[in-house]
Amino acid sequence: MKRYCFAIFACALISFTSQARQMSNFDDGPLIQKYGKHAPVAKPHVDESSKFKVAFDVAAAAKAGEINKRFDSLARFINMHVAAGVAKENIELALVVHGRAALDLLKNESYQRVNSTNNANIELLNVLMKNQVSVVLCGQTANAYEIQQNQLVDGVRIELSAMTAHALLQQQGYTVNPF
Repeated sequence: MKRYCFAIFACALISFTSQARQMSNFDDGPLIQKYGKHAPVAKPHVDESSKFKVAFDVAAAAKAGEINKRFDSLARFINMHVAAGVAKENIELALVVHGRAALDLLKNESYQRVNSTNNANIELLNVLMKNQVSVVLCGQTANAYEIQQNQLVDGVRIELSAMTAHALLQQQGYTVNPF
């Protein structure tokens, strides 16, 4: 039994060490610092004149006090495409939030009432919005969670529903990121 437990521990340690080594290739920037870590890709097949209009749908909340990794995906999208030579002006992103992820859009005072800790997403949300990311909260979710506009990080807007937000974004030429 001891050998079996040791073997499992050894495999887990090797896997963790290997994964940590692989993640050391990931870096933030060139546009957004601290967020959006991505790996360099030699000769990516991305035309520098490409234009992106992409909506990200997020329903899952982060663990209390942690960054919502789905929100960070937008910073990664921006960073990796700018690093590949795409002009920042050619990247338009929207973050459509519903479900429990709505809590990650709250200002600290409201967030602390729910989670007893600070909202780690506020800085990231502000950085995203400074980089022309539209952040939209589903109005149906806001109603279900009794969230008022004044409880949200400044710049977040409430739409009738996440479905409405996606329909309107599609009419404006946005695609939906499936990840």
